[in-house]
Amino acid sequence: MSESFNLDLIDKTFTSYKKGQAFDGVVVIKRVDGVIFNIGGKNDAFIPASDFENYDDVKIGDRFGVVITNQKNEEGLIEASKSLGDALKVANQNALTLRLGSKFSFVVTDVKDGLVSKMGDFSILIPFEEVSDNGKGHKSLMGKQLEAVVTEIDKQNKTIIGSVKLLQEQVKVAIESNFWNSIFINKVVKGKVSRIVPFGAFVNVDGLDCLVHISNIAYQRVENVEDFLKVGDEKQFRVIKVDRENKKVELSLKALLEDPKTAKIKEILVGQTYQGEVIKLLQFGAIVKLENGVTGLLHISNCTEDRTKKIYEIVKVEDKVTVEVISKDEEEQKVSFKMV
Repeated sequence: MSESFNLDLIDKTFTSYKKGQAFDGVVVIKRVDGVIFNIGGKNDAFIPASDFENYDDVKIGDRFGVVITNQKNEEGLIEASKSLGDALKVANQNALTLRLGSKFSFVVTDVKDGLVSKMGDFSILIPFEEVSDNGKGHKSLMGKQLEAVVTEIDKQNKTIIGSVKLLQEQVKVAIESNFWNSIFINKVVKGKVSRIVPFGAFVNVDGLDCLVHISNIAYQRVENVEDFLKVGDEKQFRVIKVDRENKKVELSLKALLEDPKTAKIKEILVGQTYQGEVIKLLQFGAIVKLENGVTGLLHISNCTEDRTKKIYEIVKVEDKVTVEVISKDEEEQKVSFKMV
């Protein structure tokens, strides 16, 4: 059956074509550089070959949606885009799946009574009071991609109203809940130094500020925190205290570093002899300090076989002695000597 057309009506339809409008149509001619696409008006549209994902698969009779990109090109044809039509279709489908409380992303296209955007044929509005508490700097959000949660939706009138602030609060609660469910003593966490204070530094770990006390920064005495940590530094820390009731966590930087005393104990070998100095006398022996700084116990039983002798009868403070390492415990930082 042939169809008759009212040319005046078609003419009016054509003149109403505007950039951004969407139409359905059919491929009527396929050329090397693109297709002629009939959208029901007086003139056909042109879609360049580069606009198709696979131009070789395109054939005459294919039907799909397009978006007008230009009213006329040099050939007098309306220019259109299938890729934009596909994107519009997907955006409309996404909009139709939204429910109250659904999360969605959008790009700010205008700032009027709030942040304005589109999702396919749906209009999006984020009232200013649902963007932030201070109500300032909204113009700077133009062109930015943001996330929000649906607070109202009218699918008949194709309108979505959302809240950035509510989503941020939901995310904050979720992050905090996850943090407290996963934190434990001795856990190694990555954090960013957010603030320096006289008694240490606060480190942001997954959105929560945790304290690194000055005594837990290094093994040596720390006079100035900023000699070791600066705002913006990202480092790993070990969790040393968790107070869930008061929502406080303490971290340690030095807990991930090797204790210099342990490092020195690793240097000495069991069975080897070393030069040392008596630095303290005890009832049952003496404390000897080696040349590399390691201190250990010289028990009186390892000085003499005479059980009647006292330690002060064998050595005195500041005496230079030669000792053999008979045992060491790096973890407990304990070393035992015997007199040579």
